[in-house]
Amino acid sequence: MRAAFYISDGTAITSEVFGHALLSLFPTEFIHFTIPFVETLEKALEVKEKINREFKRSGETPLVFHTFVNPEIREIIDSCEGVIYNFLEHFVSPLEKQLGIPAKPKAHRTHSIHENSYDNRIDAVNYALANDDGSSVSNYEHADVILVGVSRSGKTPSSLYLALQYGIKAANYPFTDDDMDELKLPVFLKTHKKKLFGLTIDPQRLMDIRHGRMSNSKYASARQCRMEIREVEKLYKKEKIPFLNTTNFSVEEISAKIMQDTGLQRYKY
Repeated sequence: MRAAFYISDGTAITSEVFGHALLSLFPTEFIHFTIPFVETLEKALEVKEKINREFKRSGETPLVFHTFVNPEIREIIDSCEGVIYNFLEHFVSPLEKQLGIPAKPKAHRTHSIHENSYDNRIDAVNYALANDDGSSVSNYEHADVILVGVSRSGKTPSSLYLALQYGIKAANYPFTDDDMDELKLPVFLKTHKKKLFGLTIDPQRLMDIRHGRMSNSKYASARQCRMEIREVEKLYKKEKIPFLNTTNFSVEEISAKIMQDTGLQRYKY
């Protein structure tokens, strides 16, 4: 199996995201290696040797995606037995020409603690943790969005991803079996109705997820899952709460769709 390396003198997030996006276009499997903080010549030589070992092991040329600022380190990596995809080199020259100013490369700039969004994202993560699963409903006035839905429909991971990736303060509140006899919005949610965003999921998928958590229980039964989804979707429509079926979406896609549908301002940049 061919190896794919994502390398940087920073976090390697940029090279990893770009590389994965490109490789996802091709119906084949890869062995993935992400190597961040290659900040010295010694470390670069170690990484080069690792790439070369993978070439000898598989007999297939490794794919190397990188975003190096340091030219000496970049030169070492570029001399390996892999095929090099340097994202910065590909785009910088045309952008310099377009902007009329030279680039000033600096390590860690793209994911630095000094970026303006950093405090927003940390505050948002703390908020999401403190307001997870209805654990606190007294400070919803500080929420940017309040995700609602049945248990295991994707509320918690979406809240945390919105916080970490976009700096969005996302609370989430679950509708439980006890709510289903006469499902309605609690007063504390009605007060913040404009912030509500509903998540739903196909009953079969919900049943599969719940079986992994509590198999052979009422909670995971087909009847219970169908009933909860039916009732919660009726509520969304009655109260005109925007909602999304999460069945076929990753947490990244769910979060992006929430951002798009709500028009929330991101604090990433």
